[in-house]
Amino acid sequence: MQKILPILFVLLTLLNAQENEEKSFFTPNYSFINNSINYLNWTETTQENTAQKSFAYLELEGAAVWDWGSFYAFLDVENPLSSYDNLPANDLRLVFKPIIDIDIKNNFNLHVQTFYLGSKSFYVNNLVTGVSYKYFSDYGLWVIPFLGVHYQDSTYYSGFNGYMLGWSLNYDFKLFKEEFYIFNWNEIEFDRAKKGYELDNGTPIGDAKSYGINGALSLWYKATKNLSAGLQYRYAKYKLGSAEYQSGLIYSLKYYY
Repeated sequence: MQKILPILFVLLTLLNAQENEEKSFFTPNYSFINNSINYLNWTETTQENTAQKSFAYLELEGAAVWDWGSFYAFLDVENPLSSYDNLPANDLRLVFKPIIDIDIKNNFNLHVQTFYLGSKSFYVNNLVTGVSYKYFSDYGLWVIPFLGVHYQDSTYYSGFNGYMLGWSLNYDFKLFKEEFYIFNWNEIEFDRAKKGYELDNGTPIGDAKSYGINGALSLWYKATKNLSAGLQYRYAKYKLGSAEYQSGLIYSLKYYY
């Protein structure tokens, strides 16, 4: 938590920057910040075959776009009413994921993202550094694919852990004069370090393969200027510490400031 707070302070400072008469380097062209309450309901099959348990979480999310690049981050508090003393599936967990893209040329960017999850019994920090590409259409669609080198620091394995290919995708549309949008984030890991998924005798452990997939597909309804409701389909395979296919629904309510 001590590592997260200074970065969170910078995030809030940048996202709340107001337009000045003379635009500065840190004045965003566009920004948003919101809070949400969410409930991830893993399927019965997922809960029976893995250590996953359904849980609620609170999220602070924000992004800003400048002439020179963009920044996005979220901070989650999972099982906010629990404590660190509970069993791993039911304990209080903190999740922090910042992403920065710095413009290079022709919509190509230097892409850096990190994902941190911490609890009393387990922690993982995934750092991905590479390149991304930004595509924006005139009809509500934007896509940002990326490819990078993956370095992991965690309770069970630390070191080079292959590569990550992923994307973020958003499509805005109207239906019966109401505003909606579809959003998808997806990450594919490959060429993972063997020590992280297999013992010396060949026994699978953790994610169990040299590759894995992780993501969510969501539909959002913009009820008002400040309020949005979402339904997200969460999925993962050879990821989240399990070889099983994992799926569930996330029910979300967001308030935009």
